[in-house]
Amino acid sequence: MLFCPQCGSIMQPKEEGKKTLLTCSSCGYSRVEKEDILMKETVRGKKKLEVTEDKSRQAMPKMQTECPKCAAKEAYYWTQQTRASDEPETQFFECVKCKNRWRTYG
Repeated sequence: MLFCPQCGSIMQPKEEGKKTLLTCSSCGYSRVEKEDILMKETVRGKKKLEVTEDKSRQAMPKMQTECPKCAAKEAYYWTQQTRASDEPETQFFECVKCKNRWRTYG
């Protein structure tokens, strides 16, 4: 990635005939590029949440809390930022006994 020597903005390739110019969209500065220019962009898709029934729960921490469904006294827990960054994290729970899931907002 090349930056404009005058204003520091990103230079973008522009074809004019057989020449390839690098042009600044902010100040208009341009120069002829002697090397081939390759523009490459990687688009990452949204990650999908996948719930699997494997042994990974054994590594999750447990805490003493009451399940609202079966009244068991122990649940796995984890936290995740689900709202704005200035809001507290959301706490998620999964009952060890009946696998019921619930959440609380801090």
